[in-house]
Amino acid sequence: MLTRNRDLRTGTPLWLARGPPRLDIDTSLAGISADVVVVGTGISGALTADALLNAGLKVLAVDRRTPMAGSTPASTALLQSEIDMPLIELERKIGKARAARAWWRSAQAVQALRDRIDDLHLNCDYRPRASLYLPGNVLGVERLKLEAEARRRLGLRSAYVGRQRLHELSGIDKPGAILTQGNGEADPLKLAAGLWRHFLAKGGRMVAGVTVTEADQVRSSVRLTTSDGQHIVARHAVFCTGYELVAQAKPRGYKVISTWVLATKAQPARVWSSRSLIWEAADPYLYLRTTTDGRIIAGGEDEPFSDEGQRDAMIADKIAAIGRKAKRLMPLVDFAVDYAWAGSFGESPTGLPAVGPIDGLPRCYAVLGFGGNGITFSMLAAQLVSRHIQGIKDPDADLFAL
Repeated sequence: MLTRNRDLRTGTPLWLARGPPRLDIDTSLAGISADVVVVGTGISGALTADALLNAGLKVLAVDRRTPMAGSTPASTALLQSEIDMPLIELERKIGKARAARAWWRSAQAVQALRDRIDDLHLNCDYRPRASLYLPGNVLGVERLKLEAEARRRLGLRSAYVGRQRLHELSGIDKPGAILTQGNGEADPLKLAAGLWRHFLAKGGRMVAGVTVTEADQVRSSVRLTTSDGQHIVARHAVFCTGYELVAQAKPRGYKVISTWVLATKAQPARVWSSRSLIWEAADPYLYLRTTTDGRIIAGGEDEPFSDEGQRDAMIADKIAAIGRKAKRLMPLVDFAVDYAWAGSFGESPTGLPAVGPIDGLPRCYAVLGFGGNGITFSMLAAQLVSRHIQGIKDPDADLFAL
């Protein structure tokens, strides 16, 4: 198998409460030709296919599952520019100049995502949000202030706020936090579905139930072999398979881990005034966001293993731990569980994604948008891959190369 078939999630994510979205897709590969084949129909595939189609290329999307049935429904869609690794830590790892470029590019990707949602008038419950980054065991208060100062020097929209301002924004009683503007939240399933509907309406093609087992480069094209012995020939292929890693594209240190999430019942009267995205400078960290109907989503408690049975056996204990931690932060909120789910998640040594041509298969690309802001990285990856295929040099491609 070219990619591992994982059980990517368990439970019912909030976004699937009304069932999966429907798309009018092809039932067979017969007679379909394409310049680029996108493997994977989640949010990374949707953004990549959209960018390639917008560049004037003929695009075919395939997936072993039905559309958007992998990791995307398990996403909590915090659309933020902040990278999992703090800027001051990333500077130490890769240097100030490269760290600055990575943080700036992430911020630009959030804006590009917001612009695309606006341009296509996507009904995905998108809302602009600030974020609050709380002190924890990774960054205490003093180092959090250093982090805010490092971001300020780069011109990023972050500032340290003290106890009183933090309480006004969130009701949280902590010494302070970093407040960052320019982020957002959305329904990830509606976002992906809206992008795919636009893709199909503009002439893109999609076939589900297609398992790609082999990829070969033949002269100036790529030949993909499917599990039933069919061949798909195109100029390029892009693997947006998320945590089902392409065998030939496994950067050192990138790994699949497990994560857990809960969603409360709607309680708009108890939601914090700013509705900011909230997360901790901690390991394991806790994060919170709201929904348009006043629910609260809380998640985290990540564990460094990917075994699905082990992950699922821990659902009850992990959801309870998330609820207790969230309750300590916000004692007036009811964290009784209405929805709960677990899923695969990815992390990298620097918090950065890996995107680019696969070694030995330069016409094949891998998109590994690992990290807490995966949808932001999916947008960044779509830009990088689209430009590379068009022969346009992206000045930041080296930062995220496989």
